[in-house]
Amino acid sequence: MGRGRGVRTYRSEARRYRTVFLTATGAAAALLALNVALLGAVLDSGAAATALAAAPPAAARAAPVASRPAAAERRTTSLPAVPEAGLWTFRGNGRRALSGVGPVPRSKPRIVWRYPSSGGLCSPSADENGTTVWCGVGWTGQPNVIPRRNGRVEVRIGAFDRAYHFLDGATGRRVRPSLPTGDLAKGSATSDPDGFPLFYAGSRDNKLRVVALDRPRPTVLWSLDSHEGGPVVWNDDWDGAPLVVDGHLLVGGENSWFYVVRLNRSYGPGGKVRVRPRVLARVPSWDARLLAVRPDRAFSIESSVSYHDGIAYFANSAGLVQGWDVRPTIRHGKPPRRVFRFWMGDDTDATVVVDEKGFLYAASELERFTERSRQVGQLVKLDPRRPRSPVVWSVPLRRVGWMGKAGAWSTPAVDRRTVYVTTNAGELVAVDRRTGRVRWRIGLSGHVWGSPVVADGVLVQGDCSGALRAFDVRAERRRPRELWSVQLGGCIEATPAVWQGRIYVGTRGGALYALG
Repeated sequence: MGRGRGVRTYRSEARRYRTVFLTATGAAAALLALNVALLGAVLDSGAAATALAAAPPAAARAAPVASRPAAAERRTTSLPAVPEAGLWTFRGNGRRALSGVGPVPRSKPRIVWRYPSSGGLCSPSADENGTTVWCGVGWTGQPNVIPRRNGRVEVRIGAFDRAYHFLDGATGRRVRPSLPTGDLAKGSATSDPDGFPLFYAGSRDNKLRVVALDRPRPTVLWSLDSHEGGPVVWNDDWDGAPLVVDGHLLVGGENSWFYVVRLNRSYGPGGKVRVRPRVLARVPSWDARLLAVRPDRAFSIESSVSYHDGIAYFANSAGLVQGWDVRPTIRHGKPPRRVFRFWMGDDTDATVVVDEKGFLYAASELERFTERSRQVGQLVKLDPRRPRSPVVWSVPLRRVGWMGKAGAWSTPAVDRRTVYVTTNAGELVAVDRRTGRVRWRIGLSGHVWGSPVVADGVLVQGDCSGALRAFDVRAERRRPRELWSVQLGGCIEATPAVWQGRIYVGTRGGALYALG
């Protein structure tokens, strides 16, 4: 780790990857020569068959780090072990089912650091309501937590000061310069899970960016403007966290389109990472049936795309939940095929969660109070293998809260036999995962948009009073006792990141905090 102009930097990642890739060929050749020599010796001793069975191919032994699939994608349980790639995207893996990695403090933690140490992450931004100053970190806003050498981690976060920030998890100091954007860095970002020094981030300035992190400064290698390739149907922001699957980027935009982008990641001269992206598919988030009931064309995709067994799932702001088979696209560049459709009846900004058995959990807002949303409920468990009658159970979340709206903005958390969700009316709700029966409800302060985080038998949740709370949920059927509460200041709309004894969370008060 080195220093420069007040910025703490890790030893160049480019050096590490350059060494791996530029020596791979030589290593393979050396191993091949060694195998030949070994085989000759074994043949002389009459044990050729044993040697051939025991010796792996040279190419397999010399495979570069970046060729390994991400640990978070290899595991199939809802409570995986510590993933090699860390919390690399919103909710930790492709199924959006990894809440966090324990241990979680069971006694009241202290604030280890605040970023920035003084002042706030603020900037003006304009929308349909005019220009206002936004501060801190908002919905969904979960940091990436990326493991480094010697047990250190890097925390990566977008903020309302129009920048992405890269911080040392132990100290809160910058490990690389911040990346400025043209407007608010909303939502959650994604780090490459396969070992490439790449960062994928959207902004309210219409751009989705692919950023190299092996240069002295974060460097944009490629960007996709939400106005490119077709009409912007609703809005031009990028809120959802992109997902990396088999070298492809799966992402939805507020422009109402779902994209499959082949990244073509590699390394160029000097071992520098490079990408040559190609948009393979651009799929509308609506269809004729939806347009017939929602002529206002509110088809924005604000959720993060989920992925399981070749199917990409997402929802839009008219409440349409869809599943698209992207295997033909990823394997052969052919158009994806829609295999699942379910209409929630109202705005669905929460991300669809997929459990280890392939069931879907979707949560919607209640803004229009339509007959369809009354019939369906606001938290549903769906079986996509039964597309004609997918509802396993549903739960109404009709208590009215902020702005006269009900339902959920938060993404459900699935842990053991329970599903947890928060509501715009300030409720934390626990539901039996098998039956859909509500086990308990706890009232919190203000609208609660941050998603619950559950790890190690502890649920961590922020509320709009600025309190970050922890609850003991080891006994799932009982109403939990509160373990502790820490006042951070400013509404906590963002989802915390829990990683091995530390909690990282931003607030609308203007800062990102580490607790432990």
